[in-house]
Amino acid sequence: MSHKNLADADYQKFCTFLEHQCGIVLGANKQYLVKSRLTPLMARFSIETLSELLDKAIRVGERQLRAAVVDAMTTNETLWFRDTYPFDVLKKDIFPHYGNKRIKFWSAASSSGQEAYSIAISALEHRKANPAQANIQILGSDISPTMLDICRFAEYDSLALGRGLSPDRKRNFFNDIGNGRMQLKPEVKSLASFRQVNLLDSYSLLGKFDVIFCRNVLIYFSAEVKSKILSQFAQSLNPDGYLFLGASESITGLSDEFVMQRCNPGIVYRKK
Repeated sequence: MSHKNLADADYQKFCTFLEHQCGIVLGANKQYLVKSRLTPLMARFSIETLSELLDKAIRVGERQLRAAVVDAMTTNETLWFRDTYPFDVLKKDIFPHYGNKRIKFWSAASSSGQEAYSIAISALEHRKANPAQANIQILGSDISPTMLDICRFAEYDSLALGRGLSPDRKRNFFNDIGNGRMQLKPEVKSLASFRQVNLLDSYSLLGKFDVIFCRNVLIYFSAEVKSKILSQFAQSLNPDGYLFLGASESITGLSDEFVMQRCNPGIVYRKK
């Protein structure tokens, strides 16, 4: 067996460990994914085999290694203004609905920050046309410390900038810092703060929100975990608060605490 091979028994133990740590369900025949994500950690932690790496993360419980393993297995696929319609709904319905009241947003599983900052840009664009619109407050969260560092720096390369940003938005909301990189202007950054949150844990200390974005995240969890997260989202929302999920995600059979509202296109859920 190659030093990089992953035995079936080790894989099953790792699947159980990962689901317990962060809710992600890998399913069968994803050994190649585990190997590709975790092999770089072997050199970083001076470990010779994947089996040894997993043993130290799972059984021995080395905290730094365990955090690195979970971080490596987290999918961080995102782009600016993803699917467009949620941000159109913000401007057309949600911002006017709250008027001059402060609006609290939570971008759960915010990856490298594009979603949270897309909300911020939408708010600034709306406020320009509607000066009486109240300020907003955005919390972005993720399980990955690496991603949270990117969020806080708010610097992006040409590849990230090319995914969903118009030339006008680059010009209006970013500063060119050279070498193909741009940084969000302070007026955008100031609207968002970031902290590490595991969606399997309690959210009670985060306070209440008016709008929660948790898009393209629930697809990685079991039905039981999805139901738990949706219940906690309901508890975290103010009355009639909004929940945005991914375009392919549904709460059917998972929660009865929300009412579906069609946006044409798209769907948003309102807390009952």
